[in-house]
Amino acid sequence: MYKISQFSKISGLTVKALRYYDKEGILTPSFRDAENQYRYYSDEDLKKALLIKFLRSLEFSIMEIREITEAVDTEDDLAYVLKEKIQFIETNIAKEKELIKKISRRMPSFEGKQKSQTYHIDITDVEEMLAASIRFTGRYRDLEQYVPLLYKAVKNNIAGRHFNCYYDEDCAEPADIELCLPVKCRIRDGAVTCRKLPAFKALRTVHYGSYDTLYLAYQSIFAYANANGYKILTPTREVYQKSPGMIFKGNPANYVTEILLPFETIQRSKK
Repeated sequence: MYKISQFSKISGLTVKALRYYDKEGILTPSFRDAENQYRYYSDEDLKKALLIKFLRSLEFSIMEIREITEAVDTEDDLAYVLKEKIQFIETNIAKEKELIKKISRRMPSFEGKQKSQTYHIDITDVEEMLAASIRFTGRYRDLEQYVPLLYKAVKNNIAGRHFNCYYDEDCAEPADIELCLPVKCRIRDGAVTCRKLPAFKALRTVHYGSYDTLYLAYQSIFAYANANGYKILTPTREVYQKSPGMIFKGNPANYVTEILLPFETIQRSKK
């Protein structure tokens, strides 16, 4: 008979796993000391432990392992069960492939449907707001990992669409970025900062469509600023009125991005 620590070494199963299998009735030790409840395993128990380890390596579920250890007595029995498992996997693969075909048949084609647009630019007053935020210095694509953290911290206190504040004057990487979400009340969570963002006057335009063509909106709004003597200040904002979900990205043609650029008027010298 082997103590549980010895049996763990022999079987390659952790002590924690052995206790779990005992609790689940999958691998019960042959002897348990009535006084101290110590578990002792036999050579017969080792056969079952090695079978469990083998099934785990093939990603069998706990439910499947329990059923197999109760029903299988010989190698022929095991071979028959493994053949059944192969059939289950092949059936599921066929179903998944059929589902892919069904989705593909019903999927509209959005390629090449990016419409040209004219950007209307106006001056707007952006109100003061309470927002929860995460500010970081990094790559633009790092935003994907921070968005879920922000929404998780805010929970049901969301008061508007999330937006990014960019503190660099140019396109920099690593960039100084603040991911923000308007909130109804102050959020007390160590993962985020909660503060009032000041009101400001901004040049505003809206981009409809993929982020790949967002540069066209910036081209138009900067041209307008230069032509009318406005100096763009930081932080600038991109407000994601309609954006990719956390699971599904959706149709990029339907994205709606509001661009807000704080500004001051350049004093032109008199001749």
